[in-house]
Amino acid sequence: MDGISDVAVGVKRGSDELSMYSSPNFGMTDGSSSCSESKKLKVGEALPSRVLHIRKLPNEASETEIIALGLPFGKVTNILTLKGKNQAFLEMGTEDAAITMVNYYTTVNPHIRNVPVFIQYSNHKELKTDAGNQRTQAMLQAVSAVQSGGSPASDVQEILATASSPVLRIIIDNMYYPVTLDVLQQIFSKFGTVMKIITFTKNNQFQALLQFSEPVNAQQAKLALDGQNIYNACCTLRIDFSKLVNLNVKYNNDKSRDYTRPELPAGDGQPTMDAAVAVALSKDNSLLALNPLSAAAVAAAAAGRVALAGQTASSGVLLVSNLNEEMVTPQSLFTLFGVYGDVQRVKILYNKKDSALIQMSDANQAQLAMSHLNGQKMYGKIIRATLSKHQTVALPRDGLDDQGLTKDYANSPLHRFKKPGSKNFQNIFPPSATLHLSNIPQDVTEDDLRLLFSNGGGTVKAFKFFQDRKMALIQMSTVEESVQGLIDLHNYNMGCNQHLRVSFSKSTI
Repeated sequence: MDGISDVAVGVKRGSDELSMYSSPNFGMTDGSSSCSESKKLKVGEALPSRVLHIRKLPNEASETEIIALGLPFGKVTNILTLKGKNQAFLEMGTEDAAITMVNYYTTVNPHIRNVPVFIQYSNHKELKTDAGNQRTQAMLQAVSAVQSGGSPASDVQEILATASSPVLRIIIDNMYYPVTLDVLQQIFSKFGTVMKIITFTKNNQFQALLQFSEPVNAQQAKLALDGQNIYNACCTLRIDFSKLVNLNVKYNNDKSRDYTRPELPAGDGQPTMDAAVAVALSKDNSLLALNPLSAAAVAAAAAGRVALAGQTASSGVLLVSNLNEEMVTPQSLFTLFGVYGDVQRVKILYNKKDSALIQMSDANQAQLAMSHLNGQKMYGKIIRATLSKHQTVALPRDGLDDQGLTKDYANSPLHRFKKPGSKNFQNIFPPSATLHLSNIPQDVTEDDLRLLFSNGGGTVKAFKFFQDRKMALIQMSTVEESVQGLIDLHNYNMGCNQHLRVSFSKSTI
């Protein structure tokens, strides 16, 4: 049996004290069974690790439900449950995935079977478990297969059903508060690019059809969200796969939306409702932890995005904070946020240079950028993105020098989404370690591109040309390095006025 050396799990004095427990699947070596004070670590002091420690699990919690907590954030590579202690360890494929998961669950309390659970970094760097536990291995293989777009192992198909369709059918039970199309888009966009939504009422129940860009995203969303409450103790999501594989949306209004075709007419639809949610909702077993907010503000708060009272989802302006003020520029923000929409203006705040206002083309783009970039690392700092109360970003008054902190990009030729129906709408992916490169000149070699992307201090782990050599995939060692590479090298002049195009990829090499 393999063991984990130098084990020290989060310890808090008093009733919450924890220690590492022996388990049929778990061993300790190198004297790490000692419970000396030097081996103890207070909760919250553990450094980031791809192994996460999950506490206060309900007695009946299954491995599937524990894995589901991590599935939206990346590949789950191992799991160890300590049944008698109501604890588990979950190993993510990368440290970046674990960091994103911990950041997300600091704003949204994770629940299993309506019981809040607690997640923190373990100070294990990896899990070494008994490979003889065939069911656990089969479970992990099934999850890996689903995330790669394949079929799960046959013996766990009843748990992880294959998702042949990118379309989900959603029914809302106990709908005591309004659920809008924008609320659904915000919740489900955490799991991938939402392409289209149609809402309707059938058998006196609010229902929706929601189409992702990929079936695997629908699989992840169903696994994580089915049975969850949107608000405290009500508005329960019941999710199944639809037999449809593509939705035909004719109008963009409060009943239906095609995010890939912003030019569609509104038809007979009315503007999205803004009815007051008249009761304070506490942070309980719900997807949204809210104070009394308007239904429009609820849309902004969905999926853990924090919205303050008075904010509305109609704003296309983001407030981005915790920036590295020594490094950040309007151009770098334009390039990064431009992956998710057409940035119109950027203003770094004069009296608070670690914060900036970014005006997107519309509220949908602002929400898309917020859902993908909140919690990501830029220039070594984890940035925060929320909707701003401002409706526009003001330009400096004539004759006023603001030190170049405000830039107008309204007429920029670098907007990715100005052409209606552009394929770019279908290639919007979360930040990842792998970048997609296009518009590569024929005489540029793999070594040229590897050198270009390593010049910024990053490490190129893998590279692959497409068949025509005009496009390629390049994999950096971390998501932070790929973010930096995109900021530095998108629109880089490769010679003969050919400018490199860089975006995040869903693929790995």
